[in-house]
Amino acid sequence: MAYLLPHLHSGWEVDQAIVTAEDRVVVIRFGHDNDATCMVQDEILMSIADKVKNFAVIYLVDITEVPDFNNMYELFDDCTTMFFYRNKHIMVDLGTGNNNKINWALADKQEMIDIIEMVYRGARKGRGLVVSPKDYSTKYQY
Repeated sequence: MAYLLPHLHSGWEVDQAIVTAEDRVVVIRFGHDNDATCMVQDEILMSIADKVKNFAVIYLVDITEVPDFNNMYELFDDCTTMFFYRNKHIMVDLGTGNNNKINWALADKQEMIDIIEMVYRGARKGRGLVVSPKDYSTKYQY
């Protein structure tokens, strides 16, 4: 389903997507289109894209094709989802200890919508860190 979501093919395109989105959260899934975890995440993102289009825009980035951000954002996991608002990285406290990104696939559409909405609401208030509506510390074992 990755082909249904817009891809960013260079570091410049990623920068432009983050910089030019005025009043919407930029959701970027970093990973590989053929990775099983990314396929699950892409399916969820594709299914909610229309529902969140008023306050979020979703992009996909292949970390092999665009390695520019791998070290900066520590993109070493199979699938990583990050949030940006008005050219600022928005961190999300999910209870896992890693507030920079979501590094697993959220398999529930409503959970992803809730997180994006929480990021949007917090970012509009000027917060750089928002607290997830759900604690994921015990749900996913690392």
